[in-house]
Amino acid sequence: MENETLSLDVLELRGLNLSPKASATAFVLFLLIYIFIMMSHISLLALILVKRSLHDPMYLLFCNMSINDVFGASVILPHVLRDIFSGENLIHYYICVIQAFSVNFNGSNRYAVHIIMAFDRYMAICNPLRYATIMTPKMVVKLSLSAWGVSFVIIAVTVSLSVRLSRCRRVVDDVYCSNATLFKLSCENIIVNHIYGLIVSMGMFVVSACSMVLTYLRIAMVCLRSSNKTLNSKALQTCATHLVVYIIMFVSGILIIVLHRFPHLSHERKLAAILFNVIPPSMNAIMYGLQTKEVREKILILFKRNQRSHSGKTIQNEK
Repeated sequence: MENETLSLDVLELRGLNLSPKASATAFVLFLLIYIFIMMSHISLLALILVKRSLHDPMYLLFCNMSINDVFGASVILPHVLRDIFSGENLIHYYICVIQAFSVNFNGSNRYAVHIIMAFDRYMAICNPLRYATIMTPKMVVKLSLSAWGVSFVIIAVTVSLSVRLSRCRRVVDDVYCSNATLFKLSCENIIVNHIYGLIVSMGMFVVSACSMVLTYLRIAMVCLRSSNKTLNSKALQTCATHLVVYIIMFVSGILIIVLHRFPHLSHERKLAAILFNVIPPSMNAIMYGLQTKEVREKILILFKRNQRSHSGKTIQNEK
């Protein structure tokens, strides 16, 4: 009995099932993606924190997004890289629980951040005179902490419902652990987990989608009435970037939820999971950072300073 319990505590992750040649390619690709995510987001964070001129609500929300993306990538990609490199796709049950909580917490936070960003754009474009008094840095911090707090409680309850179940399986047919993989390890009745999980997931999708649609419809109406081409152009650029990232995240998130209900489509679900956890974090720093004029100008200034410093040192060495 003790050996059986011990064996159930060590789970087997059935990841992408790649050939040796494909594994080497996947390892290099995921490693480069992870390095890029870390460097781009940490650089964006450092730039915003160092430059006082960027301490505006929108850029503080970029910080929130970057922290969440770095956290999400660090929860998943190192484990994926380790499994590909070693070939031993084993994980302890309690580590799996921590990873499942972190993955779901990260996913919930992504939608919360996008809702706050949509509200920020709504206030900036539709109520510019009240924007400075309502969307203060303190308000952004309060909204962000509230979103993280609500997500923490909801996901804690979700994962607790899965942890309470007894286990009769040790195979996780996924790239990483999530709440769905946890309750699938049980042979008990998991209807409560399905119902609560669907309510939370669909509630999150519906609230975020309705917030985005209503907000951007209102912004579109204001832009159509306005004769200010500069305002319309800036609003279109900011909102288009936000919508593209949100749509990619939304579609991949829906795919994961739906594909979990079809066991024979496990390969497609794994690809959707990778899409959800790799592409949005990779795109965020570029799309929100480089397409924002203020951030782009600061990066160019720093680049020119470094270039001048390097040129000065070269001239001194030649002398």
